[in-house]
Amino acid sequence: MRETPVIRLVLVEPQRLIREALQALLEKTHGISIVGDAGAAEEAREIVDAHHPDVVLLAMDGWGEREVTLRDALPWLSERTRTLVVTSDIDPNLHARVIQLGAMGIVLKTQSAQSLVKAVQKVHAGELWLDRAQTASLVNRLTRNRTEEDPDATKIGSLTAREREIVTLVTEGLKNKDVAVRLSISEATARNHLTSILDKLALSNRFQLAVYAFRRGLVPCPQTPAILRSTDASRQDVYPRPRRGGSSRRRSA
Repeated sequence: MRETPVIRLVLVEPQRLIREALQALLEKTHGISIVGDAGAAEEAREIVDAHHPDVVLLAMDGWGEREVTLRDALPWLSERTRTLVVTSDIDPNLHARVIQLGAMGIVLKTQSAQSLVKAVQKVHAGELWLDRAQTASLVNRLTRNRTEEDPDATKIGSLTAREREIVTLVTEGLKNKDVAVRLSISEATARNHLTSILDKLALSNRFQLAVYAFRRGLVPCPQTPAILRSTDASRQDVYPRPRRGGSSRRRSA
């Protein structure tokens, strides 16, 4: 029987008491190993660079004015590891921004310890962790404010037949390795096609691609899209494109 891999986690929380409480909770969980914790942004960078964790648990409350901003923190972390945000802020605008910047999930501090543990496990497995209310709000915010005239007709027209096939498979929830098997191509080729699609459509990740495809009729939208189907979270990978000129990170399927 194959053993479940240990999730190597770095905890970033500026308030020491809360950080130590979270650490005590997670260390009791089988399959999770805390490889580092930090209370300041620069310290977190050093720990992540040194330990290359699987998941960073990032608290978004309590950062001082001179600390790293949300805009700076999340893209940097997302290039290196999967990021799960813990916050007491219920603002849906913040939640949408967090996901757009590359976080793979949001856990509210009002939720249970069991929910936090499950979120860590799901994010490590490559799934997006959002509850139903967060998912509905995020989809609404990513798809609203469009004009009646579709300004993206040229972008859509630039997609090749193969790229359209891949768009369909992504909306079905398939990962890169599954797309490769379905189309009899290499995983690297599937990844390259996905990068090309995101570039052409000016999107950042699979989740945005799925919403875009459903919204513009590239694929028919079922009542519950496969990429969003889960009891607690959307089953899909969120892999932002590496910033040009910056470091890239390994994309897993």
